[in-house]
Amino acid sequence: MKALLYDGELKLLPDYPRPKPPPGEALIRVSLAGICNTDLEIAKGYMGFQGVLGHEFVGIVEAAEEEGWLGKRVVGEINCYCGECPLCRKGLFTHCPERTTLGIWGRGGAFAEYLTLPLANLHLVPEEIPDEDAVFVEPLAAALEILEQIQVKPTDRVIVVGDGKLGLLVAQVLALQGCDLLAVGHHAHKLEVLKRLGIATHLGEGSLEGSFDIVVDCTGNPEGFAQALGLLRPRGTLVLKSTYHGEAEVDLSRLVVDETTLIGSRCGPFVPALELLRRGLVEVASLISATLPLEEGIGAFQLAGKRETLKVLLRP
Repeated sequence: MKALLYDGELKLLPDYPRPKPPPGEALIRVSLAGICNTDLEIAKGYMGFQGVLGHEFVGIVEAAEEEGWLGKRVVGEINCYCGECPLCRKGLFTHCPERTTLGIWGRGGAFAEYLTLPLANLHLVPEEIPDEDAVFVEPLAAALEILEQIQVKPTDRVIVVGDGKLGLLVAQVLALQGCDLLAVGHHAHKLEVLKRLGIATHLGEGSLEGSFDIVVDCTGNPEGFAQALGLLRPRGTLVLKSTYHGEAEVDLSRLVVDETTLIGSRCGPFVPALELLRRGLVEVASLISATLPLEEGIGAFQLAGKRETLKVLLRP
C-alpha cells in the first residue's frame, strides 16, 4: 500500500506492507485523514516515533472477526490498551503503560491506505455526518475532554489562547457552556471563523488583563505557556492542550504563589463529539484549508506547517 511515514525524514512509500489485523482488531481502509500539530511535531522529533504517521481519520472496515462491522464507516479512538493493568482496571485506558497510540507511539497510523485498530476502539459514523466532518471527531473529542476534567460555569471568564485548528474547536465547545468567552490569536482570518459564530475574539495579546478564571493554552508552542499564565487570575485554572517537541521554561514559584490549578488535557470522548457533529452544533467545514491526495503527502505537510493554514486533509 501507499503510506506516508517518518523515519528521521518524511517519506512517501508506494509499496509499504499492508498491516494484518491481529485477533480482536479490524482492517480499515482509510477514506480521509487529517494532519494535526502533533504530526508536525513528530516530524521534528517529538515522541521519538518512527513509522506511518496520522491519527485523525474516517474509514471503512474491510476485515474483522465480527462480520457485523464489515463495510461500516467508522472513526477510531487512538489509544490501544492492555485492559489488565491497574490503570486499565480503574478505567484509565488512555494512560495504560502498555498502550500503543495510532501514528504516535508503537502503532502505524492513518496516512496510508489501510490501518488496524481494536474493535473496542471503533465508533460508527452516523449517515448524516459526511467524511469531511467525521475526520474531525478525534480533535473535537480532545476539545471535549476539557469538560470531562473541569466544570465551566456561565459566570466564568474563559479565554482560549491560540487560533489553530484545536483552538477553534475548543472555543466552539466552550461557547456551548454559555460562559463569558474570549478567543485570542494572531491570525485575523482564523479568528473570523469564530466571529461568524458569534464568539468574541481578540487579535494579538495587546492590552489583555490577567483576570480570567480559566485559560486554555492551544498555542502549540513553548512560549504559549507563559502567555497563558499571564492571563490567569490567582486561584485560576490553566488547561494545557499543547504538545510540542522541546521544553518550556516554567515559573513554578508563580504557580505556588498564585495557587494555580494546572491541568494537562489530552484525548477525549468520541460519542459526544459525534453527536455534536450530527446535530450541527460545531462547525468544522470552514477549518479545512486543503484536501490533497496521499501521493502529495510531503507537500501537504509543508502546507500544514504554514502559519496561515488550518486543517489539511489527505485522501488515500
